[in-house]
Amino acid sequence: MYLTKEKKAEIFAQHGKSEADTGSAEGQVALFTHRINHLSDHLKKNHKDFVTEKSLVKLVGKRKALLDYMKNKDIERYRNIIKELGLRK
Repeated sequence: MYLTKEKKAEIFAQHGKSEADTGSAEGQVALFTHRINHLSDHLKKNHKDFVTEKSLVKLVGKRKALLDYMKNKDIERYRNIIKELGLRK
């Protein structure tokens, strides 16, 4: 499996406040980004996997909603997470 318990803890420790802080917006955006990258690689190899494509679109929408929330609440947190993950070019 591509997303183990240890990998999740690492993502939340790096981008959240701690390993146990799984609810912070930064941690969730980082987790969604990791999953989106994995699904994108999968779809490059399996271009007819439409169920995965639908899941990818849903994840991108969830990440966008969280980023919009962060942008409205605290612009500095938003800018930091965008910079760390390299989302905008």
